[in-house]
Amino acid sequence: STCGDERIIVFTTNHKDRLDPALLRPGRMDVHIHMSYCTISGFKVLAANYLQIQDHPLYKDLEHLFNQVQVTPAEVAGELMKSDDPEIALRGLIGFLKASRRDNQEQ
Repeated sequence: STCGDERIIVFTTNHKDRLDPALLRPGRMDVHIHMSYCTISGFKVLAANYLQIQDHPLYKDLEHLFNQVQVTPAEVAGELMKSDDPEIALRGLIGFLKASRRDNQEQ
């Protein structure tokens, strides 16, 4: 606001196309950030941050799964935080991704 009572409001939606166009015009929503699903490159950043690893033999399996499943970076981070041991964390993530793939196929 230019009136001095400035505020930042975060507004999220999964269906931007369903919003009233008046909400999307400048002055109402000035910044639009698309939050995508996690990709293998996003996963590698998370793995470096949470597990302090740059590469691992399981990355090839994970890359294959990330191409098949849509999960959020927050879901991936949640799985990586379950163990400080990279082997355990990555195997847990593989199990999570396989379960997500299975759930998506059943729907």
